[in-house]
Amino acid sequence: MEKLVKEFKEGDRIETTLLITNVSKGVSNAGIPYLSISFQDNSGTIEGKKWDANELDIAICEVGKIVDVSFDVIDYRNALQLKVISVKEIDQSKVDVNRFALPCPVKQEELVKKLNGYISSLKNEDCKKIVNHIINKYYSKFITYPAATKNHHEFASGLLYHTLSMADISMLIASYYDNIDTDILLSGCLLHDVGKVIELSGPIATKYTLEGKLLGHISIMVSEIRKTCEELNITSEVGLLLEHMVLSHHGEKEFGSPVPPLTKEAVILHFVDDLDSKMNILSKALELTNEGEFTQRLIAMDGRAFYKPKKSKSK
Repeated sequence: MEKLVKEFKEGDRIETTLLITNVSKGVSNAGIPYLSISFQDNSGTIEGKKWDANELDIAICEVGKIVDVSFDVIDYRNALQLKVISVKEIDQSKVDVNRFALPCPVKQEELVKKLNGYISSLKNEDCKKIVNHIINKYYSKFITYPAATKNHHEFASGLLYHTLSMADISMLIASYYDNIDTDILLSGCLLHDVGKVIELSGPIATKYTLEGKLLGHISIMVSEIRKTCEELNITSEVGLLLEHMVLSHHGEKEFGSPVPPLTKEAVILHFVDDLDSKMNILSKALELTNEGEFTQRLIAMDGRAFYKPKKSKSK
């Protein structure tokens, strides 16, 4: 039986099949080309280097391709990395792609049930019409796509999982404060990232589409909400409020939001989105870290390394 990524140990020499999720080219100080490659199976991801890369290596190592790879597992800056010996082509049609999609921690059926429950709970008719229309339009992709290409919720159904986590947290926060329009807040949670079904390519070897690169999920979703309001003849302020929540949910211009949050509901949405994504990044890093040690420095967390405390032993 082939070893899974999560089972790799320093000193192992392994030959197995892995999915390539990212590739970048570099040149060593000696002027020799090399490849930095991200590999994945359904147990996790790991970075690797193919030194002295020749033209055939470069041709074989494409994002989205499953390859037969031979490597040594080494420790590099307190993290495991692959020193790739060779990479070979295999017949893509004979590979079970499910072996290479990162799994969602909750069954899709359970997530869909919760999604339906949240939509049914909406009392504002305009909110319900807009949410139903957009989610039904993109339903099959919405329940299967990841929330990102990497960093957070980058697994199958990650978009739905992230969306519902945000809805759960937002409803809890709303219960502590007065004058929160929970229908607007919940609708904003459910819709804020739906544009990613157009921005991203799918759950396997996820990459940005042409629309994703040129438009981004924020502008895609704002356009979708406005189009939906026109189609359904919705003239209330609801459409505008939901557009604002989508536009502002990244918080600042430098992170992709053209406007800052300017309603209570938009403020909650922004902070919950940021919290949920960062906690997912941190949880993943801590899973790969021994107790009493620090994680790698996390770029998405201002380059900080986080400590994993030792569990106290019961007496």
